[in-house]
Amino acid sequence: MSLQLMTDAFAPDQQIPKRYTKEGENISPALSWQGEPAQTRSFAVVVEDPDAPKGTFTHWVCYNIPAQTHELPPGVSRRGTPGEEMAQGRNDFGNVGYDGAQPPPGPPHHYHFALYALDTRLPLSGNATKDEVLDAIQGHVLDQAELVGLYQHEGN
Repeated sequence: MSLQLMTDAFAPDQQIPKRYTKEGENISPALSWQGEPAQTRSFAVVVEDPDAPKGTFTHWVCYNIPAQTHELPPGVSRRGTPGEEMAQGRNDFGNVGYDGAQPPPGPPHHYHFALYALDTRLPLSGNATKDEVLDAIQGHVLDQAELVGLYQHEGN
């Protein structure tokens, strides 16, 4: 069985509800996963919008999620973490933690939720950037899964 990433918040390739966006409550959706390799030591989650006007925009960086963890609840706190070892990085809004969709008017944007099963814990402190996390996971990815949600600015 390969790694699978799921959410009850929205169906794959469908609209992300407003509550998970900056136009709504701006809380992270619940995520769950299964099928990781036996050698998994930690997980990392990266959420990006490749349709952003100035290039790919990072909405969430979360890493060192313990291997025994198989879900993140909705509304993960910016101040705390659900697991004592989990860390959150800085997104492209300049904030630590999750910030939801906020695309400009126009066609829907695609939000890619990527989950990585890693054979190690990352030697990074909190507040790491997406690039620092992606550099650190090189050579340590055992499996990965992706979930895509869409969001279109309400003015459209």
